[in-house]
Amino acid sequence: MDSEPQPWAEPSAASPQGAAPREGREDNQAVPYGAVHTESRSTGRPAHTPRDARNGDHQGRPGALPPAPGRLPRVLARPAVPAVLALVLLLVSWQVAVDGPLLELDHWVRHAVRETRHALHSTLLNHLGKAFADLGGGSVAVPVLLLGGAVAARREFRAGFARWWLPVPVAVLTAVLIPLLVVPAKAWFARPGPFGLPLAADQWGWYPSGHTATATLGYGVAALLLARTAAPRGRRALTAAATLLAVGVGLGLVWSDYHWLLDVVASWCLGGLVLWTLARWPLTGRPSPRRRHPEH
Repeated sequence: MDSEPQPWAEPSAASPQGAAPREGREDNQAVPYGAVHTESRSTGRPAHTPRDARNGDHQGRPGALPPAPGRLPRVLARPAVPAVLALVLLLVSWQVAVDGPLLELDHWVRHAVRETRHALHSTLLNHLGKAFADLGGGSVAVPVLLLGGAVAARREFRAGFARWWLPVPVAVLTAVLIPLLVVPAKAWFARPGPFGLPLAADQWGWYPSGHTATATLGYGVAALLLARTAAPRGRRALTAAATLLAVGVGLGLVWSDYHWLLDVVASWCLGGLVLWTLARWPLTGRPSPRRRHPEH
C-alpha cells in the first residue's frame, strides 16, 4: 500500500501537451485511463472522483450535481407578507365594525400611554409626538411624494432609461389613491375618536388613520421610485427613512391621543399592501436603458 494517495489523472483521451503518456505508477498498479474504467459512469468521470474534479451539469463549478439551495425559499416566502397584512386588516376592520372585544386593546393602550405621558411629563416627547403626527398631513407628505417622483424621473432621464417619465404619473396616481382608500372607509365605519365624542355631521370618523396612510404611502412610494436609480446603500437608506417616518407618524398619533392604536395598525396594513403590490408592478420595475443609435 502507498503511504500517500496518488492523484487521479483527468479522464481525457489526449495526453497533456508536452508530456508523455503515463502507463503506470511506481507500484505497478494500472492508472485508470480509458473507457474500460469509465464505461459505467453517466457523466464521463472516473470512479471515486474527488469533489473538486466532478464534472456535472454546472460546467466550471466544483461540487455535487444537485444545485445548491439559493434564493428560492425567500422567493416562496414572499406571498406570506400580503397574506398577513390582509388578514390583520380584515380582522381589525371586522372588530371595529361589530364593536368586538379586540377594541379593548385600544382602551388598554390609551390608558397605558396616558399614564406614561403624565408620569414622564416630558415637554420634549410631547412636542416630538405632535411633530411626527404632523408629518402625516397631506400638506407635507404629498408634496414630498410628488417631488420624489419628479426627482426620480429626472435621474432616470439622465441615466438613459427608456421609460424615464413613469415616476411622475405613479406619484400623481398615488396621491389621488390615498383619499380614495381612506375617506370611504372612514365614512362607512364612522368610528368615534379616542375622546369618545359623537361624530358631527361633517366628520368622517377615525378609522382608518388618514395621517398614517398618507405617511406610509407618500414616503413609501417616494422611496420606492427614488430607489430605482440608487446604489444599494442608498436604497437601504431610503427604505429606512420611509419606514421610520411611517412608524413615527403612527406612534406620534397614539402618543398625542389623536388616534386609537388599531386605527394606525389598519393604515399600516393598508399602505403595506399597496407598497407590496406596487413594488412588483411591471411599471415600477427597473426598465431597460433606451437604445442609442450609433452615429454614421
